[in-house]
Amino acid sequence: MSVYDDKPWLARYDPGQPAAIEPEYDNALEMFRATAARTPGTDAIRYFDGRITFAELDRLTDSFAAALAAEGFAPGERLAIFAQNVPQFVIAQIGTWKAGGIAVSINPMNRERELTELLTDSGATVLVALQSLYRDVAAAVVGGTAVRTVITTSELEYRSGDEPAVLAGVQRIECPGTLDLAGLLDRYAGSAPPRVELGPDDIAFLTYTSGTTGPPKGAMTTHRNVVFNARTYRDWIGIGPDDVVLGVAPLFHITGLVGHIAISLLTGAPLVLMYRLDPALAVDTIAAERATFTVGSITVFIALMNVPDVDPAKLASFTKIYSGGAPIPPSTVEAFRATFGHYIHNIYGLTETTSPSHGVPFHAEAPVDPASGALSVGVPTYNTMVRVVDEDGRELPAGEIGELVTEGPQVVAGYWNKPDETATALPGGVLHTGDVGYMDADGWFYIVDRKKDQINAGGYKIWPREVEDVLYEHPGVREAAVVGVPDEYRGETVKAFVSLRGGATVTPEELVAFTRERMAAYKYPRQVEILDEIPKTVSGKVLRRELRIR
Repeated sequence: MSVYDDKPWLARYDPGQPAAIEPEYDNALEMFRATAARTPGTDAIRYFDGRITFAELDRLTDSFAAALAAEGFAPGERLAIFAQNVPQFVIAQIGTWKAGGIAVSINPMNRERELTELLTDSGATVLVALQSLYRDVAAAVVGGTAVRTVITTSELEYRSGDEPAVLAGVQRIECPGTLDLAGLLDRYAGSAPPRVELGPDDIAFLTYTSGTTGPPKGAMTTHRNVVFNARTYRDWIGIGPDDVVLGVAPLFHITGLVGHIAISLLTGAPLVLMYRLDPALAVDTIAAERATFTVGSITVFIALMNVPDVDPAKLASFTKIYSGGAPIPPSTVEAFRATFGHYIHNIYGLTETTSPSHGVPFHAEAPVDPASGALSVGVPTYNTMVRVVDEDGRELPAGEIGELVTEGPQVVAGYWNKPDETATALPGGVLHTGDVGYMDADGWFYIVDRKKDQINAGGYKIWPREVEDVLYEHPGVREAAVVGVPDEYRGETVKAFVSLRGGATVTPEELVAFTRERMAAYKYPRQVEILDEIPKTVSGKVLRRELRIR
């Protein structure tokens, strides 16, 4: 008997009898071209006062792909995008596909060490970067990588009116030795690249994740994955051309890549970009653009509620709201509804599931586990099989806690050039998520813990060892251990415990500053506690559990 038998409204989401979605497009580029042909004059991207129609986006990406070909970029090569939420990100991604390449999205908060690691691992031969990021970070590292062409651009492009506060002080920067994107597009205007054939199993982009174990790995997201989960967003939530997508998630993240860009390319709904999230600007933008849909971390919605003197009427159109990437307190969902009148629907997935594998159906509300107070992450989405298994891989019945194992068309092909890690996390193409949870008797899933020690701060995944390695670079540090601790705003934040070398005098504030200079902003520890000794087992293993409860 299925747990859905007496719940007809959930029957279509039964993981035992999933609703089948037939392939609609062979690849994400075909998906975009169909929309551009269907609605050429509608807005594809809105960026402050700037507008780019689908027809214009088609022409711009043709020019970009033609320029890549002229620079010697060949099908199968990788192009890295190092930018905030700007139109050029979308232009570079689609243009890369038109040239037969693989896009590599890179967190704009990454510093030199992290950027070097990702460029080296991906073997990217072209880098598209904001001028400021090139000057401050990339210029020092590209010479030691496979990158042979650097294309720079300004966040001031594609807008012309009054300077928004989020861009205050931004100036155009000369970047010697690089190609200017605007000039490149002008030079190749009207040109078209050689036609390439992309199949559903070709890689659309590499998205770097810490995964379930170890340092960052490039998840190989195929065109099939992208098309399938774009359709999941469309059909699960009911997004169409009359909607307006607000881009609150970073475009480099799988949520931004699929829940913002791909859904817009599929449906023809305009994508509204704001460079980076500013809560007051977001509220005004929702009102001005009549935005209807977004998906982002719960910290986004907490920030919207905390805008001073916020006018709830400005969010009147904002009815299709989803949140994922971090645990959602039920009290926050209710506070948001009390403030704005709209319910936040939970959604769950990983980079390795190309965004959602579970979600709360749009016309439903997630139950709350009475024992733990946890909000359900939803039920498995279309064509998706999810099992809860024990340490030996045996499937567990409803109510018992184990690891979530996911199988479906959204599961990525593996990790770039890492067959061993692929075999461990994705044996036979089935994803062992590393997340621990359970399914209740009604078929709703709950996440209760992570199998490993990965930290989830506001949706950003942080590997403790990486932070520890940076702390060990400080001459005064003898030992370091990093854990995640509860945080009211980010859900979880990074805390470091440090013991010092004999005679060293180092303050917690100095160690915070030391790591802040060497790591992306979301990674460095917000708290540092200095101990005489780091607690360890007899065998020398750090007792992280003991540190978390200090």
